[in-house]
Amino acid sequence: MRNTRALAVAGAAVAALGLSAPAAVAWDTPSNIVALPSVIARGGQLTITVDGCRHGGTATSNAFTMPATLSPVSGAKETARGTATIRNNARPGPYDITVRCDGKSLTKPQAFTVIGGVRGGIGGSSTTGATPTDMAIGGGLVAAALVGGGVFWMRRRAERSV
Repeated sequence: MRNTRALAVAGAAVAALGLSAPAAVAWDTPSNIVALPSVIARGGQLTITVDGCRHGGTATSNAFTMPATLSPVSGAKETARGTATIRNNARPGPYDITVRCDGKSLTKPQAFTVIGGVRGGIGGSSTTGATPTDMAIGGGLVAAALVGGGVFWMRRRAERSV
């Protein structure tokens, strides 16, 4: 029974040490790349935040117009922040971000998603003018209005002669 308790305490101590060790060295290298907003339209601006980037650096992606400059901001996590502009002709879909700072690099796969433009239907957005179908519908409505007006006029005329 004593050996079991000692083994459990030793296992818990090793687990606690193992979990805290990566956190202690995490800020020596770039980590925790955050891109906001995570879904963005073409031509929009994306804010990139990176922990462990003490002196600043650059962030690159295939969707960026040019590499984004990361500038250090005050804080215990040695955070750097920058803004990138999305290309107007970027294809819709997920994109990676690669950060280089302090001589080290880190890539976050699928860090953000570019959405495309909306494809509308023909419904009223024709640029060539009225189609033959539009003309037929309009002509039918005018003809119906003429017939209805004629019937109304004939009835009023018949009521007066009585």
